[in-house]
Amino acid sequence: MSASVDFSDEQLALLAQEYPRFSDDEMRRRRLAVEEAMAAHEVDHLLVHGIGGRGGAVGWLAQWVVTNEAHLVVSPGEQDALFVQYFNHVPLARHLARDAQVEWGGASTVNSSIEELRRRGATARRVGVMGPLPLSYARALEKEFGLLVDLSALYGALRLEKSPEELRWFELGARLGDRAIAALRDQIAPGLNERDLGAIVEASYLPYGGVNALHYFAVNPMSDPTYCVPRQHPSTRVLRVGDVITTEITANFFEYGGQVLRTFVVGEDLDESYRRLHDVADAAFDAIAARLVPGAHARELVEASGVIEDNGFTTYDDLVHGYGGGYLAPVLGSRSRPNEPIPNFVLRENMMLVVQPNVVTPDHRRGVQTGECLVVTAQGPRRLHTAPRGVHRVG
Repeated sequence: MSASVDFSDEQLALLAQEYPRFSDDEMRRRRLAVEEAMAAHEVDHLLVHGIGGRGGAVGWLAQWVVTNEAHLVVSPGEQDALFVQYFNHVPLARHLARDAQVEWGGASTVNSSIEELRRRGATARRVGVMGPLPLSYARALEKEFGLLVDLSALYGALRLEKSPEELRWFELGARLGDRAIAALRDQIAPGLNERDLGAIVEASYLPYGGVNALHYFAVNPMSDPTYCVPRQHPSTRVLRVGDVITTEITANFFEYGGQVLRTFVVGEDLDESYRRLHDVADAAFDAIAARLVPGAHARELVEASGVIEDNGFTTYDDLVHGYGGGYLAPVLGSRSRPNEPIPNFVLRENMMLVVQPNVVTPDHRRGVQTGECLVVTAQGPRRLHTAPRGVHRVG
């Protein structure tokens, strides 16, 4: 298998644009959803906080992928105001932001936002906030406008069901992750280390405008493993024949990506213990995925994973989580490693979930990883990824 992953004509058209943009209809859909939520909570003005590449609703509403810090002030009937840090980030923000007046956030982004809210006539207990607002910012706002209305959880609810246009972008991001899996299959070899693996991953999608969201690895000798789940920071551990590599990868196209998880083995086939782990992981994935239809309850997904415990294994990572716009509901653990309580959550059409059974031995020494993003449809789950499933022998 080569590291060339096919893009559709529609994806190639997005990749070819200087800076791709969502349609006017899509942006109106988002704005209407937010304004309806504001009205339902008796909020006249909304301050959206984004920071450090995790812009959340700033990017969703304004199409500015937040670099350092940004505030978006939203008021029905008025143009949005976008305050950006740093000063030298303002020119690009003005080029990219949709339907917003863009200015530097000044010496204090929150003070600039307070001045804008004053100008708009904001009154006590009618200001909402969305995003991970620092405590000092919240206190400054409440000193001026009284108790704030926190709409952050509501933003997560708004992102649960994806529009067809959003799914096209997410699928493109998933394809970049597929390139990373293909590149690892081609290039993993004894003598490389975990840092090298990260370099292989990022080099596979950087030429297409992809950016790293995460690439986690765990490298273990199959004969004497010690670590059952991919690690968030790479080590200098050198790959050897007989190693098992588990990985979790998300590449983003702007803020849109999939998530793909696979297991590799270097120079040998899996031994019986690892083969059994992966067979159970595949069975759990299939059982959970079969229930990704509208109307299914979160409880059914956990019950479907019972094949893990029935075979004497457990999990370490989350079993299932919503995705696309955040780490979304439902976040579920397995029967033996639960996230209590199981939420009263019912799947709906066009929700996107990552099914990722990280099946491990009870002593947490051996573990495998498999899974990917799936979309809930009436016909069953739709794959966003094309990376082949199963264990990949490399090197």
